[in-house]
Amino acid sequence: MSIHKNPQTRKSRLTLYIFIALVLGIALGTVLNYTWLAPDNAQRAALEQKTTLYTQKLSALDSTTAAYHSVAAQRDLVRQEAQGISKSIDDKVGPFMLLADLFLRLIKMIVAPLVFSTLVVGVARLGDIRAVGRIGGKTLLWFFGASLLSLLLGMVLVNAFQPGSRLNLPLPAADVQTGVSAASLNLRDFLYHMVPASVIDAMAKNEILQIVIFAVLFGIATAAIGEKGEKITDFFDSASHVILKMTSYVMNTAPVAVFGAMVAVVAKQGPSILKTYSIFIGEFYLSLGVLWAFLIGIGFLVIGRRVFALLGRIKEPALLAFSTSSSEAAFPQTMTELERFGCPPKIVSFVLPLGYSFNLDGSMMYMTFATLFIAQSYGIHLPLGVQLSMLLVLLLTSKGIAGVPRASLVVIAGTLATFKIPEAGLALLLGIDPLLDMGRSATNVLGNSIAAAAVTKWEKMD
Repeated sequence: MSIHKNPQTRKSRLTLYIFIALVLGIALGTVLNYTWLAPDNAQRAALEQKTTLYTQKLSALDSTTAAYHSVAAQRDLVRQEAQGISKSIDDKVGPFMLLADLFLRLIKMIVAPLVFSTLVVGVARLGDIRAVGRIGGKTLLWFFGASLLSLLLGMVLVNAFQPGSRLNLPLPAADVQTGVSAASLNLRDFLYHMVPASVIDAMAKNEILQIVIFAVLFGIATAAIGEKGEKITDFFDSASHVILKMTSYVMNTAPVAVFGAMVAVVAKQGPSILKTYSIFIGEFYLSLGVLWAFLIGIGFLVIGRRVFALLGRIKEPALLAFSTSSSEAAFPQTMTELERFGCPPKIVSFVLPLGYSFNLDGSMMYMTFATLFIAQSYGIHLPLGVQLSMLLVLLLTSKGIAGVPRASLVVIAGTLATFKIPEAGLALLLGIDPLLDMGRSATNVLGNSIAAAAVTKWEKMD
């Protein structure tokens, strides 16, 4: 007699394996930080302290004097030496990070064809352009409301906690290189970004928003040609099932990826950075907890007690997003779990891809939280009116930039420049950004999942 494993049992085991990998990764990373990487970390810390001292000396000197240029040259040499040691540390943890990077590449290989095939099928089966417009309108209404809530909560809580004023961190030099380029996305750039010059290029670069635009138009045209279009719909429906099967194969390697990612992050950063930034990290995660409570509460108002069943469904993709610092890594699994929860495939395939461009709730909260934290660190007081205008700027400039590497930092850099806050302040966050990105990514999964369930309810498809 053949025995077939229950899919729910396999899912529970995978969640357990991911959690075990998370704990083991933290443990090994801590050991490596205190042993193998201890000399490098100590030398880097000493050099960074020297850089700070040189910067303080420079602030007391006349920039036209020879003494100033001499100290500046010494500081630059020390800074280059520190960067060399950082690169050496990166090389040492490289084999562990490779495990996570390979997993993320496998996921990225799947995401574009999965989004395209499922979205074409979903739009084609909605029937007509009016249904697409109705569902699209409800979806975008939810997304902008959730984004505004996330930004506003971030603004309120960072003003309440005042972490920048209380940490008393040494401020980075004005000319420090953060490696993050500022971005200011105006309406013209946004519209250009939305429309792909080539769908092949959009898929090659994983430009989700551009793929969504093409897939929606393709799906509408497929539905419009009637019987001939049904063959195309059936083909893409079969293709999406094949891709989801590939996803199940890739997901089996998730614990290995989680282990590698945690070892690399903890070995590089170590517990010392948690001591330095414990207040900021703790208050940011507390803020994310408040955001989770709001999102779950709103979800309860829309779909009732089923919101708790939804939380049970998405715990695995949320844990995966947390441990890999990538909500994109959890995309295929989130789609599968939402369909198992009862959201129709045509709703999931429409709402979820849009959410990855328009509804990154965790990232939105981080943008106001981080921007105002940097302003507080520099002692810059921003009146309420300025903060509200900053909130609106972030609401608009963050849309459609999800495909940019380190998108949150890029948007923050642009906002700092717009409001005359020193961009060098971004260096205060670079060391802990991977730790903060974990919480942001898990929150993005929660926000998009509740959005899909809410739109399902509004369309009376539950």
